[in-house]
Amino acid sequence: MKRRALFLDRDGTIIRNRPYLDTPSGVRLLPNAVRGLKAWIRAGYLPIVVTNQSGIARGLFTRRRLDEIHRRLIALLRDRGVELAGIYVCPHHPEGKVSRYAKECGCRKPKPGLLRRAARERRIDLRASVTVGDSITDVAAGRAAGTRTILLGVDAKDLLEAIGRVSPLP
Repeated sequence: MKRRALFLDRDGTIIRNRPYLDTPSGVRLLPNAVRGLKAWIRAGYLPIVVTNQSGIARGLFTRRRLDEIHRRLIALLRDRGVELAGIYVCPHHPEGKVSRYAKECGCRKPKPGLLRRAARERRIDLRASVTVGDSITDVAAGRAAGTRTILLGVDAKDLLEAIGRVSPLP
């Protein structure tokens, strides 16, 4: 049986948007993030982060440092009763300085690779899932993968506050 997922961009959707966040201490949950996530989880959605992290390709931080940042995010959410089902990362950028990551790929949003990979690995029904983000690339990736999408407005300062006011779709 396939499950439903709530695919979430990281920066500006779950945590405060800080360009090229390179330290775990910089992780700050957005107000109401936990409340919004809990509502979607209660409605039967698996919360999965899908995030472009070109700072790796640009040489601004390492994959190891990104893992530390994500451990901090996971701990902050877990302390508040929220378990992420996964975090999927695209470390690539075609203009990157780190040759291993300096390339075109199918996982960098707006391409749907991260969502499709998560769907395969976690038995997710993409058509029954939702993608939430604060940029058009997030929405484009969700649409390309076949999910419903929610674009958080420029004025949206809270994770899923806008979503928290709307009942999750069946």
